[in-house]
Amino acid sequence: MPLHFASLLLACLPLLALAQDDPVERLLAQMTLEEKIGQLSQLGIQTTPTGPVIDQGTQTQMPVTLVGSVLGASTAQQTRQLQEQVVNGSRLHIPLLFAYDVLHGFRTVFPVPLAQASAWDPDLAQRTARAAAVEATASGVHWTFAPMVDVTRDPRWGRVVEGAGEDPFLGSALAAALVHGFQGAGAPDVSSMLATAKHFVAYGAAEGGRDYNVADLSERTLREVYLPPFQAAVAAGVDAIMPSFNEVAGIPMHRHTALLTGLLRKQWGFTGLLVSDFNAVWELGPQGIAATAADTARLAFTAGVDIEMASQSYRQHLPTLVRNGQVSRKTVDDAVRRVLTAKQRLGLFDDPYRYSDEARERASQLTPQHRALAREAAQKSIVLLKNSGTLLPLSKQPGKVLVVGSLASDASATIGPWAGAGRAEESVTVLQGLRNAVAPGTEIVYLPGASPSSPHIQDIKQVERTARESDLLIAVLGETAEQSGEAHSRAELGLPGGQNALLSTLLNTGKPLVIVLMNGRPLVLDESVQQAPALLETWFLGSETGNAVADVLFGDVNPSGKLPMTFPRHVGQIPIYYAHKNTGRPPSGDGSYASAYIDVPWPPLYPFGFGLSYTSFVYSSPRLSSPRLTSTQTLEVEVTVTNTGKRAGDEIVQLYLRDDVASVTRPVRRLRGFRKIHLAPGESRSVSFSLGQQDFALLDEHFSPKVEAGGFTVFVGPDSTTTNQAHFEVSDTRRLPIAGQSVPPALPNWAAERLSIVCLQARNSEAT
Repeated sequence: MPLHFASLLLACLPLLALAQDDPVERLLAQMTLEEKIGQLSQLGIQTTPTGPVIDQGTQTQMPVTLVGSVLGASTAQQTRQLQEQVVNGSRLHIPLLFAYDVLHGFRTVFPVPLAQASAWDPDLAQRTARAAAVEATASGVHWTFAPMVDVTRDPRWGRVVEGAGEDPFLGSALAAALVHGFQGAGAPDVSSMLATAKHFVAYGAAEGGRDYNVADLSERTLREVYLPPFQAAVAAGVDAIMPSFNEVAGIPMHRHTALLTGLLRKQWGFTGLLVSDFNAVWELGPQGIAATAADTARLAFTAGVDIEMASQSYRQHLPTLVRNGQVSRKTVDDAVRRVLTAKQRLGLFDDPYRYSDEARERASQLTPQHRALAREAAQKSIVLLKNSGTLLPLSKQPGKVLVVGSLASDASATIGPWAGAGRAEESVTVLQGLRNAVAPGTEIVYLPGASPSSPHIQDIKQVERTARESDLLIAVLGETAEQSGEAHSRAELGLPGGQNALLSTLLNTGKPLVIVLMNGRPLVLDESVQQAPALLETWFLGSETGNAVADVLFGDVNPSGKLPMTFPRHVGQIPIYYAHKNTGRPPSGDGSYASAYIDVPWPPLYPFGFGLSYTSFVYSSPRLSSPRLTSTQTLEVEVTVTNTGKRAGDEIVQLYLRDDVASVTRPVRRLRGFRKIHLAPGESRSVSFSLGQQDFALLDEHFSPKVEAGGFTVFVGPDSTTTNQAHFEVSDTRRLPIAGQSVPPALPNWAAERLSIVCLQARNSEAT
C-alpha cells in the first residue's frame, strides 16, 4: 500500500511543480475555503436592482474584500479605488473583476440590439461591440453581460429589445460577431473584455410573453430554435454564459444539471464561467424546488453555476455544505480555478489597475470616431415599412413642417433601455436632427401633442390648426424607453397613451404625413397608422438618433434595414413567425377548414426580412450548380440582382431553404444565408451562396443529425415571403457527428477526478 501511494505521489509531482509556476494554482493552494467561496460571489453596488431586495438574515453587506467580482462600478476612478481596497486589504491580494451591462454601447450609445439586427450586418455589430469595449474597459470594466442571444417569437416580451429577434440563423451570426467584438484580440490588449452569452436557455419562450415565466417547449424546438445562437457563441470562444430565470421542462435553469453541465460543459466543451442572473440562485426557493437558502446554494452550484450574482446563498452556505460533504472540494476548486484563470488572462495578476485609466477614459469615450460609427449603425438599422406615392425622401426645403409626439424631443428614448453609461443629454433627438438637416428658412414647429405614457392629448385644437397650416406633418410615435426591456412585458401592442387619437387628428387634415416609430419591439399598427402614406421603423437608435433619422428622411441615406421580427396584424396572432410548420390543413389552403382565423387575415402585417428602399431591385431566377448532388457535396446558388430605380442603394439578399419531404416535420422555410450588396442605378450583380450538409441536415426522431435523401426548394429574394425559387435533390442519406462528441476528453472523468483527489491529499500532507 505505501508503495502504491508513493507511485501515485510521483505521478503528481509534475502537477505540484506546475502549481509553483502557475499563479492560478499557487493561489488556489494557499486559499482558505472561505476565500474560495468569496471568489464565487458577486457583489452589486450602485446599480438599479433588477430583482427584489431580499433579506437573507445578514447583519451587514458583504465586504468587498471577500468577493471575487463587483457589478455596477462604471468609472475609472471608482474601479481603481475599489481595486486598491481589495488588493491592499485582502490576505492574498487577488484583484476583482468588474462587471457591467454593456449591451449596446457604453458612453457612446449604439442602436439597441434589435435595431442592429435590422441591419443584418455582423461586421457592423462586431465594430459597435468593439467600440463599446474600448470605452468600457477604459473605465475599468472587465466583463460585460452581453450579448443577449435569446431567440424570441413573442413581441409582448419586453426583452426582445435586447436580442436579434426570431431567427436562430441570423441570431447565431450576430452572436458570434458580438462575442468577437467585445472580446477583441484578447490579452494583452487592454481593451479586451469578457463577454457573456445570455440567457441560457429559452428565456425568449416565456409563456404569454411575461418576463421570468416558464418556458414549456419540446426538446426539438429547444435544439432547433433556442440552442443554436449559444452554440455559435461557444464556438466563437465566449468567456462566460449566464443561465436564464425560466424553467425548461419543469427544471429551473439555475439547477439544470443536464443543460449546464451535460450539454454546455461536456458535450459542447465550454470551459468558461457560468454566472447566475441577478438573485437567481436565491429565487430557486420561490420557484418551489428549494426549501432553504442552503438548498438553493447546493442545487445551483452542483448544477454548474460558478458565480452567484447579488444574492448571498453561496457565501452563507457553501462552506458548511463542503464541510458536510454535500458539495465536493474539487467542484469548488474547479469553479475558483475558472475565475482565477479569467483574471490571469486579463493580465490582472501582473497589474490589477491596468484597466482603470482615467486618461484613456477621457480620450476614448464619445469620440468623433465613435459618434460617426453610432450614426452609421443607426442609419443602417432603420427600416422603411411604407412609402406610398414616393413621399420619401423629403425635400430639404419642405416649407412649414409640424413635428408632433413627445418622443420627438425625448432624449432618454433615443438611447433606449440598458444604455450603459450613456447620458441622454449627449444624444441627438429626432427634433434636433430635423433642425440640423433642413435648409435655412425652413420653419419647423414642434407640438408634443401626446405621450406614450399618458392618455391625454395636449392642446389638440392647436395641433389641428397648426397641422392645417403646415406643408408636411412628421409624427414621432411609439414607446418610451421605460416601456421596453426587462420586466416590461405588454399585453397590448398598439400605440400606448393618447397617440392614436393624436394620429387621427393629423390624418383628418389630409396633409402629407410621415410616421417615425420609436420602439423596442414589433408593434400592432392599427388602421390609423396604416393610413399614413409613409412609415419608418427606427427603434431606439442611440446617441446619433436624430441625425440618422434625418439622413434617411431627407435622402442623404437610402434605407436598407430589414425586419428581424415579424410584425403581427393583431396581438391574437402571437406567436407569429416565418419559420412555422404546416399543418395537414395549411392556412393558405382552400376552404374554411384551414389553420387560420375567421376575424383577421392569417399572414402578418410585415414579414420577417421585410424592408423597402428608395430604389427598386429585381431578382433573376436562382441558378444552381447542379439539380442533384450527394449528401457530402456543396451546392452553389447564384442569383443576379439589378437596381432598376434611379438611386443607388443597398439590398440584403436573403436565401431560404425548405426540406420538401422528411422523416420529421420541417419549417416551411429556414434562413440559410444573406448578403448585403450595394448597387448603383441600373447596375446588376451576381450574388452566390454555398449550401452544404449542415444546411441540409435535420434532427431525426432520436435527435441525431443527418441528411436525408430527397427534394429541397431554395428561395432567394428580398424577404421571407419570396416565391423566387429553384429545386434540387440530395441522392443519399448520411448521418452526421453530434456536435461536441467528436473530440474525446483528455482523460476519462473518473481518472481525472481520482488524480485530483490524490494530488490534493499529497499537497495537504506536505502542508502539515
